Amino acid sequence: MSSKYPQRKLGNDHVSAQGLGCMGMSFAYTSNGGYDDTESAKVLTRAADLGITFWDTSDIYGPHTNEKLIGKWFADNPGRRKEIFLATKFGNMRSPDGKPGVRGDPEWVKEACRQSLERLGVETIDLYYQHRVDDKVPIEETVKAMVELKNEGKIRYLGLSECSATTLRRACKVHPIAAAQMEFSPFALEIESEQTKFLETARELGVMIVAINHPRFSEQHFGDNLKLVEKLEEMAKKKNCTVGQLALAWVLAQGEDFIPIPGTKRVKYLEENAKAIDVTLTKEEELDFRKAVESVGGGKGERYPLAMLARCFGDSPELK
Repeated sequence: MSSKYPQRKLGNDHVSAQGLGCMGMSFAYTSNGGYDDTESAKVLTRAADLGITFWDTSDIYGPHTNEKLIGKWFADNPGRRKEIFLATKFGNMRSPDGKPGVRGDPEWVKEACRQSLERLGVETIDLYYQHRVDDKVPIEETVKAMVELKNEGKIRYLGLSECSATTLRRACKVHPIAAAQMEFSPFALEIESEQTKFLETARELGVMIVAINHPRFSEQHFGDNLKLVEKLEEMAKKKNCTVGQLALAWVLAQGEDFIPIPGTKRVKYLEENAKAIDVTLTKEEELDFRKAVESVGGGKGERYPLAMLARCFGDSPELK
């Protein structure tokens, strides 16, 4: 792994303190002319050159096209695979009529991994997440299948995404979970809450938080979110940085167990995000930032439709 960029420890590895979320290169966000694989390849190359080498994808992104994009980059850049700490995910599904679903049964865990390895053109996935918890399959069965993949050398670390604290604890009884990918930002502090107890549980179990952030564009909450942005703009001016850099710096300041993975499709925004590591916050500034968020009631609105929100902080049935 490249050591040019500041690093944090994940399992027995040291990975870049900020990762690269690759989803938007192939899925979900289509602003600025849609998807451009040539430009995305430039982003991947620049990220690797900067030392931002913790890359995040999923089989659902596209679907499949995001993994293929990264696989092509590896093929076009022989010898650079060893620089990259590669994370992908399984479990989110789309039926032929477009309805979302989740599969965490052992048979699919293994087949999904086989397909991801083929699309990525690699022998091993560094971090393999269950993207959403299957509410029909006990988490213990899913994790046991992931452990088999690890024992076969197909994956190195196990991860969960959008799970509950209870699910995380149950999973860790089967095998250590290296990381949990959860939404966390100035606009989304739910993992800290007494209700979810997620951060408290993750820290007790030694699980890294890979922090994602989705836009909350609901029209009814636009004014409230704009107030928060305006407050953060005032703070960013004092730190001589952008609001985005300030927000990333704040996430990084929450502890060595946080790794944000902002996504972008443009080299200039990658470089802007990368510089967030140079924005240092004193304890007082970190507290002022939090007070600014709390003064307007935090971020408002939901990132997903209600049907998808039901999968967040997901639980699975008890093992019989």
